[in-house]
Amino acid sequence: MQAKPDKRIELHSGSAESQADMEAQARLAAIVDSSSDAIISKDLNSVITTWNAAAEHMFGYTASEAIGRSVLMLIPERLHSEENEIIERIRSGERIGSFETVRLRKDGTTIHVSLTISPIKTADGRIIGASKIARDITATRENERRIRLLLREVNHRVKNQYAVILAMVKETSRRATSPEEFERHVRDRIAALSRSHDLLVLSDWSGASVAELVQEHLKPFGHEERIKVSGSLLTLNARSVQYLGMALHELGTNSAKYGALACPKGSIDVTWNIGTDAKGASVLQLCWEERFAGEPTACHQSNPRGFGSIVLLRATPQALDGSAEIDRGTGHVRWQLTAPVDSVTAVRDNEDEPALSQQVFDPIRLVRSPSLHDNMVPKTRPLEVGAMVANGK
Repeated sequence: MQAKPDKRIELHSGSAESQADMEAQARLAAIVDSSSDAIISKDLNSVITTWNAAAEHMFGYTASEAIGRSVLMLIPERLHSEENEIIERIRSGERIGSFETVRLRKDGTTIHVSLTISPIKTADGRIIGASKIARDITATRENERRIRLLLREVNHRVKNQYAVILAMVKETSRRATSPEEFERHVRDRIAALSRSHDLLVLSDWSGASVAELVQEHLKPFGHEERIKVSGSLLTLNARSVQYLGMALHELGTNSAKYGALACPKGSIDVTWNIGTDAKGASVLQLCWEERFAGEPTACHQSNPRGFGSIVLLRATPQALDGSAEIDRGTGHVRWQLTAPVDSVTAVRDNEDEPALSQQVFDPIRLVRSPSLHDNMVPKTRPLEVGAMVANGK
């Protein structure tokens, strides 16, 4: 007699397979729900069929609002052709690797996303739709933009520092009486530029207050008890920090050699305030005044062709769109600077700097971001690199 198949074994086997399938589906659902990336599925007509919590957070639509609608609601009109190309490639069974593009949120704002798209197949291999994973890279793109901006600013400032140092070396060499004197003056002046640079680095190149700048440049000369610094709170832009720092260094150096700081009882007052000019515009009025016994020495007399005089009466006031005057008399030296507040506090345009407007430098975008079309052919093209044009010199 032929033995009958044991249906209890078949039922048990089918039940185990069903349980395993349910557990696998539950695990997959948990992964999708907990993902920080938006995971969306759609059919071959671009109609949304599933929508996870991250998609709701990223795009602003709830699942009930999104499911059943065309995915074109997330795509800017100018990029609608992108979706047609995606569906065409999905129908052919192609997986679309990560590429960067732009999508729309419910409130109409745009976000930068990185997309990866794969076909969805049935058990028999038939393609019925696509699964899309979207990662919000808006913050990353913004950080890249800020880094590029900072690098341009740093590059611009470094080139400007080179120009200042070259001019400083040239002017110092004309007046130095020995190699030792030349070396000492150049070293001290570069150190002064470095102090201004340190203040700017601490503020991410946003500027420095007048008080910080004065204190930083007078610190090397000592005698803090004989120096009085007072004025209103005012933050200078990077350009003003550099040039006013040079002026303060020259004033401090002369005072330490020939003026108030070279005398036992000399004193220095550095004061500033915000006033108005004849047209009613706000101006910075900064005054350096030192008092000491006796006449200024011959070396301390005004020399219109000396490097210090060039900095105090030409370079600094011109850089700040202002004016300056100096008065040396019996027992005192007084330097007065007047400059528009807008010029010393506003962010200056780089093209105002001499010999820098031709600069082209974009080091971050060494290789452009991957696009949808990058996934169509092997990447055999040479890398696209940024160019640097440095004034033809």
